[in-house]
Formats: sequence, structure tokens, C-alpha cells
Amino acid sequence: MADQTPAPSLSGDLQPDSLKDQFLQAEKARIEIQTPRLPPWTPEEVSRVVSMYRMCLAMGDNLSLFSPNETLDDISTSDLPYLQTKYHIGKLLSGMPFQPGETTSRIAVIRDAKESFVGFLEQLDSYGLLAPAHKKLLERYGEDPDNFSMVASKDPASRRDVKIASFKTEKELRAKMEFLRNRPGYGDPESGEGGDEEIVRETQLATIAFQTHLAFQELESLNEELAMLSHAEATQRQAGPANGAAAGVRGGDPSRERPPEDPSGYSDRLDLPLRQMGRGIGAGGPLLSKQGKPLQPFTLVGSRQELAKGVFRPGHNLPTMSIDEYLEEERRRGGIIEGGGEASGQRPEPDEDNIEKADAETMKAREWDEFTEANARGSGNTLNRG
Repeated sequence: MADQTPAPSLSGDLQPDSLKDQFLQAEKARIEIQTPRLPPWTPEEVSRVVSMYRMCLAMGDNLSLFSPNETLDDISTSDLPYLQTKYHIGKLLSGMPFQPGETTSRIAVIRDAKESFVGFLEQLDSYGLLAPAHKKLLERYGEDPDNFSMVASKDPASRRDVKIASFKTEKELRAKMEFLRNRPGYGDPESGEGGDEEIVRETQLATIAFQTHLAFQELESLNEELAMLSHAEATQRQAGPANGAAAGVRGGDPSRERPPEDPSGYSDRLDLPLRQMGRGIGAGGPLLSKQGKPLQPFTLVGSRQELAKGVFRPGHNLPTMSIDEYLEEERRRGGIIEGGGEASGQRPEPDEDNIEKADAETMKAREWDEFTEANARGSGNTLNRG
């Protein structure tokens, strides 16, 4: 049996005394919860990590860690990671597992995740950390939150170009963040490891820029999921009374009501129900009911010997004539068209000795010339009179 003992970081037994300890504990739990495992993480375990981050938000509010009157220069390097708290909450909520039947609860989680992402972006905007393109996206999101998309155009080519540009931007931000993290001067200045504060600050800002880009992608993805779940919920709500009636009526239409089943087992359906498929001849089922009605298809034969002859014969119908015989029969019935191709366009040479045929063709051509002279092209019943 697999060991399902919860990790110490998720137990919540230790109560940190400072915001830094609480945030480090939440970060450790987040990294652990985002690592795939068997069995998968439960929604309760994810919710506990979300609660740890929300405790960080509450502790930050009590300390007045961030103020709308401050600028980016007023925030110390050690406090920059706390700006990412709402992003982590939204990311955890968007990836929280759920069962297919939990549509209503999943919709509530999606709305909570969107609120966390928007709070993260608005806080960055107040400190001037949003790029001009991201600032426009945030304004567009405020105009229509439920229909927000990173690509405003419906043109497939334009959407493709924007998707490619977004992918390149994400790749560049990721490369920059990894490069800064791998620099020798990166570290935590407060831990005494000799980290350069300037490099650490630049790395933290690059991480926030990368998370900003991902936050808009998450908002677009959550909107698509929310639209599908809302449609599914509305469909279930409409079909709920019909499905719960247990009266055999499908979709609430009385005309589609299933007729009552005959107690004798007789049915005029060609495709029998699955529960009756096994009651065939091989299964020893009866051919006729007590009232004489057939319960399954059968074939009448003259004798048992005739039935025994077909036991070892192939299951398919054997041919009764050869291919040549079949083609000859089709030719006799006129089912084969002969001729055509290039030979059909070659006119036979006239027989000069056949004077009667030549005179007949000459008379036919002369009659046609006289007809065309007497009836000019375009003449006739031009007024369409009956």
C-alpha cells in the first residue's frame, strides 16, 4: 500500500510567528503540491496551501506592507516576493482538481481564481509594473471581464500572429528569469550568502513580469472554461425535471414515451435489448412463447438433415457463377456499355459504292438547309403565346 501520510509542510502543525516564516512555509508547500504524485493531490490539500497564502495576505495587511501612496522604489527587495502572493493563490485555484459532477463548486473556484489574478495585476499596475501592452489588456478586461480574450480580433490569421508573439514573449521572459537566477551574484542578502541585492531585485522583477504574462493567459483560459461549465450547468438545469421524473419520458416529450414492456417478452423491435441478446438459440432460449408468438427470428427447414448440412458450411454466401459467366450475363441484359473512348470520335469512312445511303444523307442535309432558311434564328413564339 502506498504511503499517503501528508507531508510536514502541509500539516499546519507549526504556526510561524513572522510573515517571512509564513511565506517560506507557503512557498515550500506550493512547490510540493505542484509536483505530480500518485495518488493525486486532493482539493482539501490544495485549499490548505491557499489558506497559508491568504494568511500571508492578512499578515501583510496588518503590517501595512503595501500602500497605494508608495512607489516601486519604496518597496524593499526582500518584500518584492510578497507581491506574487495573489498570483500563487490564483494559480493554485485554477489547477485545483474537481469531479465532473461538481460544476457549481468549480464555477465558484474559477471566479475566486479570476479575482486573485485581477487583484495581482491591479496591485502591479498601482506600482507601475505593468508594461503598456499589459496595461491595455487590463483595461480591456475591465470592460468585459467574462468575455476577455488576449486577442480582440476574430480573424484566425490575426489570432495566430498574436499567439506566436505571445509565445515568443513568454520564451524571452522565461530565458531572462533563468539567466538571472543562474548568475553567481544571485542570492538572499538577508541569509548571509553574499547575494547582490541589485541582481536579486532584477531577478524578482523579471519573475513578476513573467507571472504577469501568465496571469493574462490564465484569465483567458478560465473564461473559456467558465463559459463551457455555465452552458453545461444550464443544460443540466433544463433537463433536470425530465431526468428526475423516472416516468420513461425522454426530454419531457410525451410522444417519445417508451411503451410498456410485454410481460411475455415479445417485442417487434429488430434490435433487442442487451438483456435479451444472450437468450438466443445457442443459449437455449425458447423460439415461441406460450401464446405462440415468436420470441426470436428462426428459419423453417424441411428436415433435420437439411439443417445439419449447413453446420460446417462457410458463414458467407458462396459464389454461384464465375466472373466470366457474370460478365456474359450482364452483356446479354445490356448492362455493359461498349465503345466510347477515342474510337467513338472517329467517323467511319463513307462507302462510295453505296449510292442509296449517299443519296439519303444528301437529301437530309438539303432538307435541313431549307428549314434553316425558312425559319430564321430567333424567330418563333417570342411572345410565349399559348
